[in-house]
Amino acid sequence: MQIFKLTKQLCLMTFTFLFMSTSVLAVDVMLDAERDSVDVIHNNGVIKVKRIQDTDHKITGGFTKTSRKCPPFCIQPMVPVPGVKPVSEIDIFNLMENELVSGDGLLIDARTPAWHQKGTIPGSINIPFTVFEADINEPALQDALKKMGVRKRGSVSGFVRTLEKSGFLNGDMKNDVWDFSRTKKVIIWCNGPWCGQSPRAIKALVELGYPAEKIQYYRGGMQTWQILGLTTVKP
Repeated sequence: MQIFKLTKQLCLMTFTFLFMSTSVLAVDVMLDAERDSVDVIHNNGVIKVKRIQDTDHKITGGFTKTSRKCPPFCIQPMVPVPGVKPVSEIDIFNLMENELVSGDGLLIDARTPAWHQKGTIPGSINIPFTVFEADINEPALQDALKKMGVRKRGSVSGFVRTLEKSGFLNGDMKNDVWDFSRTKKVIIWCNGPWCGQSPRAIKALVELGYPAEKIQYYRGGMQTWQILGLTTVKP
């Protein structure tokens, strides 16, 4: 009888412990209906992206502002360039779990370095919009495009270019300067719906020849990211 009571007490204690552990680990503020967090590689480490669990939390600082002078801080369109897809935070989570892991995609913080240093979205690399607007011989532009899967072309014969322009040799993904046939999927963002830095980066990229269908635009930017209580990191 005593053994039975002892066993019953142990079972009750085990159940209580498991219940309390589950309660402690329970997340009230999820990322979406299925995920409470995602892991993303950032500066050779792993960052867990999640939302602040304090449901009374409010953002402070510059991103609480509702009104900025326009120009230059004008409300941006959902699609800065035809063919570019606007995306949400969910798409960024998916990129973090897939293309960032496989190396087939990039998350680009297109803000100036001073903004980037204040805090960024985990997994992002900083390529300021001014780099994409630079001269094609600028090393910084060439290095940025290389990271995105673009190759600078050497001398190409007139015969080869004629074939390419006729639709052969994957010519629709090439021009006289760049080869875009191996480009990565990129999500580009800046400070928010009023920020023109990432739209300028996108426009410059498309003008260079980067396929618009490989570019996605996170219009919400850092302001919406923080409004949702999502993890940020300082470089």
